[in-house]
Amino acid sequence: MDCEEEQLLRGRVYGTDHPGPPSHRDYAHLVGGPLDGLLLDITGWTAQEVQSGVALMTELGQFGPGGRALYDPRPGERNCWNWGGDSP
Repeated sequence: MDCEEEQLLRGRVYGTDHPGPPSHRDYAHLVGGPLDGLLLDITGWTAQEVQSGVALMTELGQFGPGGRALYDPRPGERNCWNWGGDSP
């Protein structure tokens, strides 16, 4: 991914075409990996769902189309999630 593509992703919500996040929602910032800079809408997620982390589909990861990028919340930070690697 080049710098121009990275800039396009920053501040966008994963899974939507919104250029910025709609208000009154709860978001996690994705840090590192292929989805760095995107926001993940976690509105309504339970504490257990948040702690479980996610495997998000992406075409940008190591495994290309259909692959997943793994993100988990930083300890003690519900709204900042770190990349943990890619998965097929």
